[in-house]
Amino acid sequence: MAVTNDDEDLPNLRTTSWAVLGLLSFGSELSGYDLKKWADWSLRFFYWAPSFSQIYSELRKLEELGYATSRVVSKDDVRGKRLYSITATGTRTMARWVAESPVEPVVLKHGVMLRMWLGHLGDPASLREALAEHRELSEKMRVRAAADAVGAAAEPGWAFPELVLRWSEQYYASERDRTDSMLADLDALLARPRRSRRRESSPTPLSPDQLRQHDD
Repeated sequence: MAVTNDDEDLPNLRTTSWAVLGLLSFGSELSGYDLKKWADWSLRFFYWAPSFSQIYSELRKLEELGYATSRVVSKDDVRGKRLYSITATGTRTMARWVAESPVEPVVLKHGVMLRMWLGHLGDPASLREALAEHRELSEKMRVRAAADAVGAAAEPGWAFPELVLRWSEQYYASERDRTDSMLADLDALLARPRRSRRRESSPTPLSPDQLRQHDD
């Protein structure tokens, strides 16, 4: 069982491990199903929508480190469910991670924008359809984040998640609005003469020297 000293370096865990431990830090004893439900209710808007296999993998790792513990609860001689809780060591380590983990640039993996970036290979109609669908999904996420923020506001222990859910609502509103702007830009591009459009939409690769100049 791990015992961390405040003078020691924080353990080198993946952020997903911290996320699962963070879910346990709210003080409830939770099953894997509960953790999945809580993650879908809150974490998915800004970080992670985990699978059950990911959750249980992280829980096993956290137990091995002594940051979490579990017990099986049976009822009426029926095989019960396993409940997980954070340990005192896990709570102290989680608090250190919140206070000390470095702030790093956000790495955005935007599949729709990757398709747009490769638009010179695509069909304009399908690109527009993808943007329109992304716009619709962003609005749905905005509405859901807003509703979950209202639910968080009703729970005294969820004041900070409420702040993040409000931020998530604004993020998806911004994503929706940026998509509207790109749809307008795409329509303007498609309205240009085909020859001009082909010339502008066929990028010329940068040379190594040019790339180094961009890095400088």
